[in-house]
Amino acid sequence: MIKATYGHGTHNDFVLVFDENDEIIFTPEQIKRICDRKNGVGSDGLIKIVKKDGAWFMDYANADGSVAEMCGNGIRVMARYLTDRGHQPSGIYAINTRDGRKFLSVPEAGDISVNMGQVSQVSGEVFVSVNGSTFTGLNIDMGNPHAVFFVDDLASVGDLRQAPIVTPADEYPEGVNIEFVKFLEGNKIQMRVHERGVGETQSCGTGTCAVALAATIKNGKSLPIKWEINPPGGRLFVEIDGHSNATLTGPAQLIKEIELDKYL
Repeated sequence: MIKATYGHGTHNDFVLVFDENDEIIFTPEQIKRICDRKNGVGSDGLIKIVKKDGAWFMDYANADGSVAEMCGNGIRVMARYLTDRGHQPSGIYAINTRDGRKFLSVPEAGDISVNMGQVSQVSGEVFVSVNGSTFTGLNIDMGNPHAVFFVDDLASVGDLRQAPIVTPADEYPEGVNIEFVKFLEGNKIQMRVHERGVGETQSCGTGTCAVALAATIKNGKSLPIKWEINPPGGRLFVEIDGHSNATLTGPAQLIKEIELDKYL
């Protein structure tokens, strides 16, 4: 019997499997079945919590079974699991990912902060075609690729059931996360996101960091800076320091325990 936990960060949701000794192997097809919202548990991805060389490691896969570098919402949910289940005391500690080591500030309760590392602009223009319109945007590297586009009305991009068409396609040989952004008053932003390997999600941690840098560039502002970013799933805060390091702060919740055997 493989037991798991379902949780979310601003409704970006995950299935978490604690596998400290890295003994459980999930195939991409099994992950797809687990994450399927009609016949499975239903989630944006699966996180296997393992320990490698004495350090916690986030083994993350998207809902389509593809391997991903990391996830800013997912790593907070993983940290909440580690602390709530007594595997790691509250405070500041590190979790390793395919995008390197990330340090988190994890209280006994409340919002969790994670240093997401450096966020940077990649040169070149990028275009997206969606719902009969074309927008010009910014390439942003957050350890995984993002394309950020600014719009006057988030509803104008349509339902995002299909991946928007991004050009030039050869900029993203392994796909790209796409964010649509609307400025609000002050340093506040609304966004929608279409994640590669998943589809439209309620939130995206690395996406909010990419949006924060893109918004800073778009508005001609300087670092350090702090943005309040509002995806459909809730409110997050992103601070970017003078060295372009982004810190993401937001909630993480564990919802229920589940058994995975019938999906394997």
